[in-house]
Amino acid sequence: MLLIEIPVAILLGLTLSLREWGRPEEQSGAPTMDWVPVLWLGGFTLGVIMVAMVFLLSAHPYAGAVQLLIAAIALIFTMTVWDQEYERAHLSPLPTCPTRAGTPCTSSDSATDR
Repeated sequence: MLLIEIPVAILLGLTLSLREWGRPEEQSGAPTMDWVPVLWLGGFTLGVIMVAMVFLLSAHPYAGAVQLLIAAIALIFTMTVWDQEYERAHLSPLPTCPTRAGTPCTSSDSATDR
């Protein structure tokens, strides 16, 4: 099973990295969260967990333990990708005017500028 999972993981990583080429660097407005990499990696993680359970239930504890270790690594990658997509979609707000040192403040209300 490990010999099957390695090419699948490489193909998954290659496919997800190629998706980044089509993404423009700067977008107008707030970007939406891209769930595709999270769902693909999550599905791969669930598949590895299912294989680990089959091994553990069929009296192959060492193979099941290796599969659980691979599932833990895949879960870390899944959570990392989710965090990166979340940060990209939820940009931090700009600081307010008084916190920018040396920058003159401009009023947004034209009635008070007289």
